[in-house]
Amino acid sequence: MRSITVELGERSYPIHIGSGLLQGIGERCQEAGFPLRSPLLVVSDSEVAPHFLATVESSLQAQGYTVVSHIIPAGEASKSLAVYEEVITTAIQAGLDRSSAVLALGGGVVGDLAGFVAASYMRGIGFLQIPTTILAHDSSVGGKVAVNHPLAKNMIGAFYQPSMVLYDLDTLRTLPPRQISSGLAEVVKHGLILDRDFAYWCRDHAAELLELNVEALGYALERGCAIKAAVIGNDEREHGQRAILNLGHTIGHAIEAVGGYGVFLHGEAIAIGMAGSALLAAKLGKDKSIYEDTVSMLSALALPVRLPAQYGEDELMAAMMHDKKFKEGKMTFIVPDAIGSVSIVNDVQQSSVREVIAQLKKEESPW
Repeated sequence: MRSITVELGERSYPIHIGSGLLQGIGERCQEAGFPLRSPLLVVSDSEVAPHFLATVESSLQAQGYTVVSHIIPAGEASKSLAVYEEVITTAIQAGLDRSSAVLALGGGVVGDLAGFVAASYMRGIGFLQIPTTILAHDSSVGGKVAVNHPLAKNMIGAFYQPSMVLYDLDTLRTLPPRQISSGLAEVVKHGLILDRDFAYWCRDHAAELLELNVEALGYALERGCAIKAAVIGNDEREHGQRAILNLGHTIGHAIEAVGGYGVFLHGEAIAIGMAGSALLAAKLGKDKSIYEDTVSMLSALALPVRLPAQYGEDELMAAMMHDKKFKEGKMTFIVPDAIGSVSIVNDVQQSSVREVIAQLKKEESPW
């Protein structure tokens, strides 16, 4: 088992990565300080629950916990206020109290939704992340929890740290290839922002990662989580450095919103956004090789780097105006200076962004 600590003083918490960890979830909940007298709520989705919910429930019950489960429909559409209210209703009916905890068993949608439930129920109860996708190695760490508004992604949420992240690599065996690639987008992103060698390592070991080689995947997830944990430890609430974790997200979130959540998987949209950020870097005078290497890394991981022609520039620009990174009429982008190094650029011209979007829809080289 590989373990990392997110250093946040009294609210520090461990990330455990390994195989066969679900069977010990009951003991882990006791380690996290969740009392046996208070019910636990497990939130999962319709794709994950049939595979792993019984194992989690059995481990918790064997330890003496009272467990209630709520299964949401799989997919981004469940990150809504309507589904949030349904989960809150389950918590109330099950008698969860201020010493109870919510366990998020699933991918990023489940983690974000369940985390927002934990953050807001009785003004905050315990929370444990049990990610079951590669993508969730990113979303389960750092305490960002939210639901979507029809006009903008993650607009309704909070910063709320879990007590623990328990990452059982065995759960990834059920993922289809497209979900694997989508998750690896956020893995390579961590290299692109802060670790040049790791970014190229991801490209060079792409075949092993796509095949879920245990050694390669264990190292990649540990390194990705460690990079994010270091950033979170320095800037928990995104007042400064944490914003670099948003590489590719300004365009990526707009793609998700305009296309309807679920047309592109999150990692796919972010991959296109990272290609766009690298194009923007070239427009701002950075070396063109940044774009070429970024595209080669994403393509090696079977990720898209082009935008379908039907995505209108006006619609994408309008979606970006709703983004939390749009302030006082100015567009903020995370722009690569080199592979493994980025800057926060707070005054990007809208005309430059339009040019990038137009170029992303073309098949030929931007040069």
